[in-house]
Amino acid sequence: SFLGQSDMMAYLTMMALRLVELHRVLKPTGSLYLHCDPTASHYLKLVLDGVFDVRNFQSEIIWKRTTAHSSAKRYGPVHDVLFFYSRTPEFAWNAIFTPHSQDYLDSKYRYKNEEDRVYRLDNLTAAGVRHGSSGKPWRGIDPTSRGYHWKFTIEHLEELDKIGRLYWPAKGGVPQYKRYLDEVKGVALQDEWDDIPPINSQAKERLGYPTQKPEALLSRIIQASSNEGDLVLDPFCGCGTTLVAAERLKRRWVGIDVTHLAITLMQNRLQDTFGYELTPFEVEGVPKDLESARSLAQNVDRHHFEWWALGLVAARPAQDKKKGADTGVDGVFYFSDDESGMPKKGVVQVKSGHVKSGDIRDFIHVIEREKAAVGLFLTLEEPTGPMIKEAATAGFYEPEHFRGRGVPKLQILTIEALLSGHRPELPRFAPSATFKKAPRRKVEETQGNLW
Repeated sequence: SFLGQSDMMAYLTMMALRLVELHRVLKPTGSLYLHCDPTASHYLKLVLDGVFDVRNFQSEIIWKRTTAHSSAKRYGPVHDVLFFYSRTPEFAWNAIFTPHSQDYLDSKYRYKNEEDRVYRLDNLTAAGVRHGSSGKPWRGIDPTSRGYHWKFTIEHLEELDKIGRLYWPAKGGVPQYKRYLDEVKGVALQDEWDDIPPINSQAKERLGYPTQKPEALLSRIIQASSNEGDLVLDPFCGCGTTLVAAERLKRRWVGIDVTHLAITLMQNRLQDTFGYELTPFEVEGVPKDLESARSLAQNVDRHHFEWWALGLVAARPAQDKKKGADTGVDGVFYFSDDESGMPKKGVVQVKSGHVKSGDIRDFIHVIEREKAAVGLFLTLEEPTGPMIKEAATAGFYEPEHFRGRGVPKLQILTIEALLSGHRPELPRFAPSATFKKAPRRKVEETQGNLW
């Protein structure tokens, strides 16, 4: 009633329904992290408290996502919020430590022992009176008279002194504890994270996805709140950063997204990152036969059909057709057929309606214009005889190491054939005799993923 009918109310309603389901499927030792910006964080906190119980709220993490932001009439917004809730009080937790700053190390760890081990001096007492062993006098020092108590029992103090872990001032007084640098894990991670920068324009992991998060951010969350073999679920998966981080950390994973564009990006990213070492996975909710593929194209959205079809040949979408002019290139892929380190380019065009020989003739010009080695023409309909003849006029692409053993430069592939397991003809990697050959088993495994 406070918000009324508004975009924020619509968003919170959408999120509340999903949070209820996420709470339902979360195991008792599981946790949920919700990432948002400050415009909605205070509203989402109320929803989360209602779904998860305020007693299971663990942290509000502030992530400094950018270094500076100019605003005319307000303080520069540079942070996002991550809410951390558990399903129950018994949740999985692995403490994470960050390195001490060099200034801190230089100011505190100023001593060395005979073995050149660096250490600092730390208090052996703490405020407050105790009546057990830690409150008793030791070596003529009564902590109770000073309103303190020992941090250790008397027996433990004796043992520490015996092994040389205590420092006694030359002029007398309370001893101090020697804390060696090589035994210190670092600083326990706090709820303000300013050590994970956003993805810059030159970053290797950058995919151009508007909401892409740094892999380091997701890795930290997964490491802290799960163990190897645990299941990680991202219900707003985007370009799949959570899945990559989970796969790298040996977790099982489930990713959900509403668009076939995101699904295609995820598949390609996982394959590009892990190759033949990628854990086998299945994609649900996508066409599995010709009838469902036709329904996607004709009854749902042709752009979604196009993005899905590109995933069948491991190609990335070339552009957003809703924003830019049609250049005749729907997708792009790359492959290697030599040891030059320079990948070869392939282009893809997807057709979901009637096709004719003129489409093939136009695509030949696109392949030449894009300087592509190979072009793939994906069609929902069967190609005509004139189309097949026209495609043959494009000739062959012959790798340098395979002269006379090329592949068709333009290949027509039907959706039905791709769904049946047919794949494009692409040159296999051809190592030269001057390079050491890989073991036969690994070569065979790798070849299955080159296309």
